[in-house]
Amino acid sequence: MTTFQNLLTKLENRILTITVNRPDKLNALNKQTVQEIGKVIQQAKDDAEVKSIIITGAGTKSFVSGADINELVNLSIEQGKEMAQSGQDIFKTIEDCPKPVIAAVNGYALGGGCELAMACHLRVASSNAVFGQPEVKLGLISSYGGTQRLIQYVGKTKAVELHLTGDLISADEALRLGLVNYVTTQEQLIPKCLEILEKIKSKSPKAVGGVITAMNAFFISGVDGFKTEVNEFGKCFSSEDFKEGTSAFLEKRKPNFSGK
Repeated sequence: MTTFQNLLTKLENRILTITVNRPDKLNALNKQTVQEIGKVIQQAKDDAEVKSIIITGAGTKSFVSGADINELVNLSIEQGKEMAQSGQDIFKTIEDCPKPVIAAVNGYALGGGCELAMACHLRVASSNAVFGQPEVKLGLISSYGGTQRLIQYVGKTKAVELHLTGDLISADEALRLGLVNYVTTQEQLIPKCLEILEKIKSKSPKAVGGVITAMNAFFISGVDGFKTEVNEFGKCFSSEDFKEGTSAFLEKRKPNFSGK
């Protein structure tokens, strides 16, 4: 795994933990950090030793506090659009990753931080986590998919309110709204993520990737999600995992999936 300037990586038990490491900036996303996230996700997708991914932030105060404002103040219209497109493309690689990605949200998840968490497949929050899209307070709107993904998780009515007011919500409120899967203590945050991923890791990697592809298709304009499901279902029958899974079921034993 490549060494990065603003990210820390650790591969243990085939689970890759990616830590945004700018604690002096509350892990704010600058251009380099976003690019590094794109690179590490691509490497993880291509690395057979990586079965799943956790994304978190350094320290206990912040997951990712938002964008690095110093990089925004002098952008032109075209430069702003280019930055937004690049960020959206990179966050889409997280959403489309065939390996499960969990956001371990340990504090502030604001602006780009909330968008990063929403790009992950699952979200576990510590009890001190705070979520929000407060860009309107800066005369901006979300740029890394926040206006689109927040609707998916909490519905249009609440999503519009949060974007227009810039209000922040607690971890418990995020759980109630369906934005996060679990809320736990700081101490149990990573263990809870590992517990979930260990459970997923016992399943067929081929099937897990198929679930992600089929469910993401629901939100793609012009794509027939039902047809995508049919195609992904059909692919399963050519996999060794399908043969192993059905044999294990009939033989009343635990399957040993190879991901092939």
